[in-house]
Amino acid sequence: MHVIIVGCGRVGSELAKILSSEGHNVVVIDKDARSFERLGRTFNGITMVGNGFDWELLKNAGIEKADGLCAVTNGDNTNLVSAQVAKRIFNVSKVIARVYDPSRANIYRALGLDIISGTILVASMIRDKIVESKLSSYLIESGELGVLEIEVEKDLQGKSISQINMPGELIVVTVRRKKEVIIPEPTVKAELGDILMAVVKTASLTKIKKVFKL
Repeated sequence: MHVIIVGCGRVGSELAKILSSEGHNVVVIDKDARSFERLGRTFNGITMVGNGFDWELLKNAGIEKADGLCAVTNGDNTNLVSAQVAKRIFNVSKVIARVYDPSRANIYRALGLDIISGTILVASMIRDKIVESKLSSYLIESGELGVLEIEVEKDLQGKSISQINMPGELIVVTVRRKKEVIIPEPTVKAELGDILMAVVKTASLTKIKKVFKL
């Protein structure tokens, strides 16, 4: 893939290194040339100095053939404008913008942009560590689904995955058993000490906790 990354801060530089190491063609744009030092010596992509919404610069970066653009600077306005230009003007199929302000994130998401709000995600993850230590409630950004960790004790021992599942509310997707991880068939039976990782509907969490005595 040909991917353009606008912003070479901590997130942008890490993303660039990951994509580059996977063999993708990566172009990183930043207003400050010194920021490219974060990429290290092994980065084999292209770096360009300038604004991520400059049409001519984006053309030189290959936006007309780009598979994706990620706007991850530390400024919401820059990210949103860059994303709009990429999506509306150059018809890039995959455009993602990082936005700090949660209220803005919802507005621009409603306009059809793919928005990631680090503020919301981090706040939700911290909340989970405090309130629901065995739940990661942000499987999707709406918070409607989460991943719940269930340890198999005597009441679940010997039950099949199909017996444990609660259709529409909880589905076991992996079983951690000693040193292996299993993607279980419905007939697999839970063993004492297994750790079940289940996708849950967060609206049903209170009911699920009662059922599994969590």
